[in-house]
Amino acid sequence: MSKLTLISHHLCPYVQRAAITLLEKDVPFERINIDLANKPDWFLKISPLGKVPLLRIEAEDGSEAVLFESSVICEYLEETQAGAALHPADPLTRARHRGWMEFGSSVLSDLWGYETAQDEVQLDAKRKALTAKFATLEGALGDGPYFAGSSFSLVDAVFAPVFRYFDLFDTLGDSGIFDGLERTQRWRKALSERASVREAVGADYPQRLLEFLEKHSSILLRQAAAA
Repeated sequence: MSKLTLISHHLCPYVQRAAITLLEKDVPFERINIDLANKPDWFLKISPLGKVPLLRIEAEDGSEAVLFESSVICEYLEETQAGAALHPADPLTRARHRGWMEFGSSVLSDLWGYETAQDEVQLDAKRKALTAKFATLEGALGDGPYFAGSSFSLVDAVFAPVFRYFDLFDTLGDSGIFDGLERTQRWRKALSERASVREAVGADYPQRLLEFLEKHSSILLRQAAAA
């Protein structure tokens, strides 16, 4: 059996996708967290984009391969590892799921702007963008509990880290982003209760995210302090 090592960062949502997939597949793996502000030389040598996650695959014959980009890693694990299927068998449905995975990346882009906003104008613009995207998602969801009904999929692995941000954000104030989105709220709750989702980050994740907001002088924190 190949040895798998996930090169990681404590907060990265893209890393969490890969970690959730590994946990869902019940695949043994080692996790190495690096400091993205001070990237080690060995990491830069094997990461074409200088980003996490990376999946290092060490075969029994001593050969080694490195995969980069979270979607590539998740697809590789789906194709090579046993366990419950995380993609639909039907090609059209599978392609549709891949589209929603890309949609999840666009949500993360808006989330970055939301959490690092320096003033109310920036924050409001990103809040409106997120509200619109989650309203679009609401229309794509069924009765749940997961994106594809009763089956946990790679789309769920993509969105679980997205919702995790709001576990902290909700303690700072009511954004109103999920108001009226009952299916989305049920989906968020179901994902938060999934073992693989809980185990994809360390116990210190909330504190690290809070420190990240402080480092970036996020207006989310300043608004909470003023309230």
